Amino acid sequence: MQKIPVGVLGATGMVGQQYIALLANHPWFEVQYVAASPRNAGKSYQEAMAGRWQLATTWGPGVGELILQDANAVASALSAAQQGRLGFVFSALEMGKEEILCLESAYAAGGIPVISNASANRWTADVPMLIAEVNPHHAAIIPIQQKARGWKGFIVVKPNCSIQSYMTPLYALLNRGYQVRRAFVTTLQAVSGAGYPGVPSLDIIDNVVPYIGGEEEKSELEPLKILGEIRNGQIEPASAPKISAHCNRVPVVNGHTACVSLEFGDKKPSIAEVKTLWAGFTGLPQELDLPMAPKHPILLREEANRPQPRKDRDADKAMAVTVGRIRPCPIFDLRFVGLSHNTIRGAAGGGVLNAELLKVQGYLG
Repeated sequence: MQKIPVGVLGATGMVGQQYIALLANHPWFEVQYVAASPRNAGKSYQEAMAGRWQLATTWGPGVGELILQDANAVASALSAAQQGRLGFVFSALEMGKEEILCLESAYAAGGIPVISNASANRWTADVPMLIAEVNPHHAAIIPIQQKARGWKGFIVVKPNCSIQSYMTPLYALLNRGYQVRRAFVTTLQAVSGAGYPGVPSLDIIDNVVPYIGGEEEKSELEPLKILGEIRNGQIEPASAPKISAHCNRVPVVNGHTACVSLEFGDKKPSIAEVKTLWAGFTGLPQELDLPMAPKHPILLREEANRPQPRKDRDADKAMAVTVGRIRPCPIFDLRFVGLSHNTIRGAAGGGVLNAELLKVQGYLG
């Protein structure tokens, strides 16, 4: 199979680095284009990353020699596409929301599909916000998006990392016919979610910061779009569950934890039924054989003190959601703890999986 040449916008940031690392030796995609801020444009990737590379693994063959382009210079990307060096881009841009809206739209208008990790387009009504195992059918809005805007390319986004540790378990329950009326969520979010250099050490060591700008709103609203339906050329959010979120930054490097309580409708599952359902959840059809897809999207731990970020965040290519402490809730019906790797499952890995899904669906090629 000839690999699709791909680009990474924001290639020097934390999420951009994860994209570069995850795409090393990917069987379907090959990084041939890297772009970042104007101050790094013209440097080789290796030169720009000297002293800044944060991961234990390194980039793939040839990436270090790639010359960084200015992510704002869409014409450079269009030229690379015309030369066959760029099929689509992963967006890990770190700039203002309006700037990202305009820039991602310019790439898509020029015929370059954008698989975005940025939040700017998450609430654009005709842009699907995908978790591959939950709402792959939302990709059907792509042709509607293209026609309405006159684009040859398109934009697809992934949701905020803070919801990844409980969204798949929640969906598994809903998909089995259990109505979830309300959810109370407290997240304990890793410092890597703030990028690099991120939270100052004197603010986070020996401390918990009970505020992350915009996170609670994203945690409460984004699940409703993911659970919504395509109607009249847009994605209409679901009306339930109603979610109350408390988002905290904690001194953990990687791994977002969520403590969740759920209130069900008239049909209430037993603890045993929930465990069986989650342990058996497969998500995407196995015959798709997507390289980044976890074999077990939800991993069940029975130990009283699991999941833990250091022990569980890397499970199943760091793409699984690990759940534990499943027990009755004295206020609602059920409570549990979920954990996911925020910069892989919640960011770059989720983006790569979305691209794999879009490829087998025929939107990339």
